[in-house]
Amino acid sequence: MKKVGIIGVGEYLPKNVLTNADLERKVDTSDEWIITRTGIKTRRLVSKGQAASDLGINAAKKALKDAGLAAEELDLIIVATITPDMQFPSTACFVQQGLKAVNAVCFDVSAACAGFVYALVVAQQFIAVGTYKNALIIGSEVLSTITDWKDRNTCVLFGDGAGAAVLVPVKSGGILSTVLGSDGRLNELLQLPAGGSRNPATHKSVEERLHYIKMRGNELFKLAVKLMAGAAQDALKLAGLECKDIDWVIPHQANIRILMSMAKKLDLPVEKIYLNIDKYGNMSSASTATALCEAVKSKSIKKGDIVLLDAFGGGLVWGACVIKW
Repeated sequence: MKKVGIIGVGEYLPKNVLTNADLERKVDTSDEWIITRTGIKTRRLVSKGQAASDLGINAAKKALKDAGLAAEELDLIIVATITPDMQFPSTACFVQQGLKAVNAVCFDVSAACAGFVYALVVAQQFIAVGTYKNALIIGSEVLSTITDWKDRNTCVLFGDGAGAAVLVPVKSGGILSTVLGSDGRLNELLQLPAGGSRNPATHKSVEERLHYIKMRGNELFKLAVKLMAGAAQDALKLAGLECKDIDWVIPHQANIRILMSMAKKLDLPVEKIYLNIDKYGNMSSASTATALCEAVKSKSIKKGDIVLLDAFGGGLVWGACVIKW
């Protein structure tokens, strides 16, 4: 089994900024309420005509440049998304077309907010056993298209964006351990009810606003803290490390209170948690991806650092990964 590491990262955030003041004009909410409850000040929204693959292509180009790899050299492209361009073909195939990555195998992963971690673990397996020499993984979301802008409890949370990473075999360090988990019994806590084969689009489903994210936030809060903290502890144990060994936690940016509670549960200094939720909100699979990219580009993460990726999302699904940078 080969060691696998990340050699390039990139991100893309749409230009349009939606502020809390903008939301105050849309629904019954306030800047103070949003910041206190979520930690979010602004979020980014796509322009008309922009899809998940467009965001992903832009992030991927930066990651490939950072890795010093040409698109035609890519063996594998995995896109994590719950807002694909369309049901099929896969968004990864659209990214392949945009990059002209003619030699890559392409497919999508649907694991909601844990999607980027899932994609990383899947790609790692292919490279570790020698099936492929490299992989491009992308978390890309256009959540604004499935957000109910009349629901004040959810519309304040979500934004659009994409992050990407290039994985290759490395001689030392790299991915030290991974943990994934799922509990389908809790699927109703966070879902998009209509639009699939169980509940196809009808006039009634549209009228009942079933094509938008539905979330039971209070129930999710405690589970998110418990499962993210548990996944972190399990991944660290597999790597032979403890919480005190962590240099940076790159979490899914769901809610500032969830992240602070997780830090407390792990007895981890808040300063070790990389945050960008205030700028971009919850971008599902793109949250962890863009936060990792920002942390690397800002030189917060340095060579030799122990980095923990940790995410949780609808399914329910969760995942953690320990990396020696």
